[in-house]
Amino acid sequence: MKQKTYLVSILALIAAALFSTTLIHAESTSDTEANWITDFDAAKAKAKADGKPMLLNFTGSDWCGWCIKLDKEVFSKAAFQTYASENLVLVELDFPRNKEQSEETKAQNEALAKKYGIRGFPTILVLDSEGKLIEKTGYRRGGAEKYVEHLSGIIAGK
Repeated sequence: MKQKTYLVSILALIAAALFSTTLIHAESTSDTEANWITDFDAAKAKAKADGKPMLLNFTGSDWCGWCIKLDKEVFSKAAFQTYASENLVLVELDFPRNKEQSEETKAQNEALAKKYGIRGFPTILVLDSEGKLIEKTGYRRGGAEKYVEHLSGIIAGK
């Protein structure tokens, strides 16, 4: 009888751990991934309609250490998410090594990298709703709050 109770308790703990891990992963991925647009023309149309500037993230999401660090320290945090949802149209232009991408997306990203003179990753561009460059930046130390201050200054100074 003691063994059954012990076994049921262990199984309940394992189930609870798996459930909470699934919830945490779902919350963290849904917040970050839902906001980024990968189609530049669609993002530009949204920026025009909403009257917001665009933030272009030229990234190597699955291989670039600084890109991954920027995502973890800034883009995935609530402070950035809140600011971005109110003030920016987010555009991800990814150059992955191990993720599948359509030929259309690859061509679009290459053309935009050439147009804006992208030489390394991560490169962050702030553009107005017409696609005109406001400023080029990248990874900065200090976390999400400092990055929001940095972006606010860029947008205020345009």
